[in-house]
Amino acid sequence: MSKRDELIAKYAADIKEKIGETADMDLLTKVTIGCGPSIYGKDASTVSGSSETELATVKNNFLIKKLGLSEKDGLDAAIASVMEKYGKSNRSKYRAVVYYLLTKHFKKEAIYNK
Repeated sequence: MSKRDELIAKYAADIKEKIGETADMDLLTKVTIGCGPSIYGKDASTVSGSSETELATVKNNFLIKKLGLSEKDGLDAAIASVMEKYGKSNRSKYRAVVYYLLTKHFKKEAIYNK
C-alpha cells in the first residue's frame, strides 16, 4: 500500500470517527490527489480552525480558485460549518478531509469528475 493510500484510509477513518459518515472513497481519493504534496507535510497536511490566515488560504486557494465559488456563496459560513462539524476541539483537521467536506457542502463533486 502506498503512502497516499495509507493517508486516504486514515482520512476515511477520521470521517467515520469524527463525523459519523461513511466517506465517498472515489471523491476522497480525488480530493486527496488534488491536495498534491501538501498531504505529506506535518504542518501543511492539517488546517487550523482558529487561524484566520489558514482559513483565508482555504477560502482563496480552494473555494475560490479550485471550486470556482465567490464571496456571495457564503464561504465563511460554510468554512465555519465544516469546522464545527469536524469538531472545534479536534486539533488535527486534515486538509484533505476539510476540502472533501467543503466539496460535499457546496455539491461540487462534479469538479473532480473531469
